[in-house]
Amino acid sequence: MRMYVILVLAALLILSLSGLTAYVITIRNRARRRQAVAARLDAVVAQAEREHRDRKAAARASAALTTVLPAIQQGDREPRGVA
Repeated sequence: MRMYVILVLAALLILSLSGLTAYVITIRNRARRRQAVAARLDAVVAQAEREHRDRKAAARASAALTTVLPAIQQGDREPRGVA
């Protein structure tokens, strides 16, 4: 009788250890996936910041050029006629 109790306890111990191992493996895989997603997100954020900085620099350069060479005004002036 004592042998059966030991076998049942050993089986329960093996089952619980295998369940715990499966849980730990699942948690580890989730952590790896989260790290991969975080790395991709960081790369996207860095690229977006670079593009924003480049657009701002281009807008500043365009504004500086416009102050030096103002755009042609199409206001109330009529085209010049040949006299």
